Amino acid sequence: VGLLLISPLGDLVRRRQLMLLLIVLSTVITVGLAITRNLQVFEILSFFIGVATVTPQILMPLAADLAPPERRASALSVVLSGLMLGVLIARVLAGVIGNFTSWRVVYYMSIGVQSLVLIGAYLILPDYPAKNRDLTYFQILFSMAKYAVTEPLVVQVAIINIASSACFTSFWVTLTFLLGGPPYYYSTLIIGLFGLIGMLGVLVGPFAGRVIDNLVLWYATLIATIALVVFQAVQTAAGGINVAAVIVACFGLDVARQSQQVSLSARVLGISSAARARLNAILILSLFIGQVMGTSVSTEVFVQHGWRACSLLMLALQGFQILILLLRGPHCPRKRWFGYEGGLEARKQVVLDRENAQRRGEVQHDSEAQKEAPMKNSEEMQPDKSLILPK
Repeated sequence: VGLLLISPLGDLVRRRQLMLLLIVLSTVITVGLAITRNLQVFEILSFFIGVATVTPQILMPLAADLAPPERRASALSVVLSGLMLGVLIARVLAGVIGNFTSWRVVYYMSIGVQSLVLIGAYLILPDYPAKNRDLTYFQILFSMAKYAVTEPLVVQVAIINIASSACFTSFWVTLTFLLGGPPYYYSTLIIGLFGLIGMLGVLVGPFAGRVIDNLVLWYATLIATIALVVFQAVQTAAGGINVAAVIVACFGLDVARQSQQVSLSARVLGISSAARARLNAILILSLFIGQVMGTSVSTEVFVQHGWRACSLLMLALQGFQILILLLRGPHCPRKRWFGYEGGLEARKQVVLDRENAQRRGEVQHDSEAQKEAPMKNSEEMQPDKSLILPK
């Protein structure tokens, strides 16, 4: 609900004030979660805190706006790494605190952390101007739905995002079943330590973002997706035989998935600077859809057919992403659904030089046209000598 109804407001109102308001609301609601003793009230407050905690989804388009185009992937990778690292740390801390003391302490800690975030956001966040002042709230929502079905790149990226998110979620959900059963029989504590490997992969994200900035984004996505296939194949071949394969897959899938997410986000957010909040909302919605699909399907397949069948299914889904990506080339025009028009040039600098040359050519053509216009007007204003009568 928050993604659909609140995050698109980033394209309509001033984002600094919107984010500060959302942080205040989530902090106040967390106070209610910490002190309530009624289950129904707890469920209602949990819903509203889910609605209010869409600040990262507003921050991602803001980072894309503030960063220059040649550093956009780096900026997005830093924000995404912070988001994923926060999720991992929160799970670890909540588990430790809940194991040794009351679960309410988790919410007390959350109140303190959000208060610090509020102070930091107030001091650091820039007051970026509002966009699309000529649009209403309902026009913003309608245009978001229109982007989701009329933009070929958005549809392509959403399909890839659903499949990739389903595979990534499937891996981490079924990893607990795999490590807890034969041949490992690990305890819950040891299984939880595998999350540290994923955390290490998240920390590599900003470095991957710098590499992506030097590549044509389509090729960055292709490389990351191929890496996902490779590491999923490692898990399929030896995940239930040797724990080293599981460790390699944990790290590799985290780095590759984050690199893919950054390259996909940078491509989509580059479509329109005035619609980045709406475009990002579509991306995050597709990610959540994939998470739900991956959790439900992988659990059922694992229980019925075992870890290898589940991993094979996810490997096929990783390969499916490459097929979808190959439907549109690296320089396919925005409104084309299929094709390789524009060539296969992989060197980003060559592409930039070509675009700059085209812009200079257009500017030169316009200036020459402006020079020719007065000359034509003066010629038209001169009388025709053949029509002048001799004296």
